[in-house]
Amino acid sequence: MKVRLFSIVLMLWNVVLFSQKSDKETINSVLDAWHNAAAEADFDAYFDKMTQNGVFLGTDATENWQNQEFRNYSKPFFDGGKAWSFSAVERNIYLNEEKNFAWFDELLDTQMELCRGSGVLQKVNGEWKIAHYVLSIAVPNENVSALVALKKDSDSLLIKKLKEQD
Repeated sequence: MKVRLFSIVLMLWNVVLFSQKSDKETINSVLDAWHNAAAEADFDAYFDKMTQNGVFLGTDATENWQNQEFRNYSKPFFDGGKAWSFSAVERNIYLNEEKNFAWFDELLDTQMELCRGSGVLQKVNGEWKIAHYVLSIAVPNENVSALVALKKDSDSLLIKKLKEQD
């Protein structure tokens, strides 16, 4: 009886591990295909990987793009045959218990050198879609003071403008 119970538990454990691995592999493929679609300037393939209400946060503080705004902004780059080229050199993927949401972080090799991407995927009609993506430039800690000095004036103006909107 104990052997049979152990076998059942082991089988269920393998099913759980296999399904999680499968989801992670699928998510990994979606993210790689998304980045590849940008590198190949394939507008439809790129935006097909995002949810209808997807959000893209760029490296500039003013870049909080809702899906349609991001499409409008990006279209000329894709139409010109040259969007952007990001390739993951490291990626971590996490899933909720229901396996309908995932979040991730990745280090990217880009034209801006090393960047970090992070985001959220949602399972929509059985397909993983990017619901939220954040791109940031990775800055070594020893260079932060120089970077802060470089952007101080523009940040001060933007902070003032944003505070005045409240």
